[in-house]
Amino acid sequence: MFGIGMPEVLLILAVALIVIGPKKLPDLAKSLGRAIGEFKKATHEFKESIDINSDLKDVKDTFEDMNENIKEAVDDVSAPSNDKKEVKNEAEGSLK
Repeated sequence: MFGIGMPEVLLILAVALIVIGPKKLPDLAKSLGRAIGEFKKATHEFKESIDINSDLKDVKDTFEDMNENIKEAVDDVSAPSNDKKEVKNEAEGSLK
């Protein structure tokens, strides 16, 4: 725990007991515990929002890729190729 051993923790608690007093020390510990709990909760929510943003980015990228593939497919279908023109010309030539 932050490189602090048991003797250091006991010394800090003893100094806190002398400075703050035995009546206010439990209230201070309670407030400190609540503050740490709120900090953990805020940190957890922040991590979740980052995860959600990365998931949404992945979905957006997937849809953009699909959109590009669809556009390419539509362009390929709508633009006749030279092979089709040659086959059509040969068919018309053989009919004449």
